[in-house]
Amino acid sequence: MDIAALSMAMAQKKTMDEVGTAMLRNALDMQEDVGAEVVEMIDSAAMERSINPSVGASIDISV
Repeated sequence: MDIAALSMAMAQKKTMDEVGTAMLRNALDMQEDVGAEVVEMIDSAAMERSINPSVGASIDISV
């Protein structure tokens, strides 16, 4: 393998590593946003239970 081909291969590898890192960063940011939304939903459900504590406390089932 000559020097030019080796240089091209190393440059392509570096570019692919940078793309992979950027994609991982994007995925982590999206997961952080989803987690924040889940926490917000849990907090709003807790507020509903504090206002109406009997709502959702029991289930009536007839077979």
